[in-house]
Amino acid sequence: MALTPLKLTSPKQRQGSRYEELALEYLQQQGLILVAQNWLMAKVGELDLVMLEQGSAWDTLVFIEVRQRKLGAFGDALTSVTASKQRKIIKAARYFLRQHPTYHDYECRFDVVAFSDEGSVPEWLAGAFIAKAWS
Repeated sequence: MALTPLKLTSPKQRQGSRYEELALEYLQQQGLILVAQNWLMAKVGELDLVMLEQGSAWDTLVFIEVRQRKLGAFGDALTSVTASKQRKIIKAARYFLRQHPTYHDYECRFDVVAFSDEGSVPEWLAGAFIAKAWS
């Protein structure tokens, strides 16, 4: 009898993964190039998507947080990226750059792609927040 491996993901993790895939497809249609997906540094944090936006003068490394939240009493998906969450993303981005020195001198940007529900068009907020004292 063949054993089926256990899936260690919760329904919420599977839902998040589905929205990350939708965001990835959308951003690739906009011309961004995938560098990393679900990049994880233990005890530091996770980056949903890291993508490269090629420009005529220079390229930009884009760290993207994907959010999904139904509009309700607690706000929408865009506003759910709190200052605390921003600090975690920035910290993870610093570690990413240390581990990938190829991108160390790239311009960096922090974006959010938000969904209100599965059928909704993604809302892409480029430059959603900035890293103070980046270096």
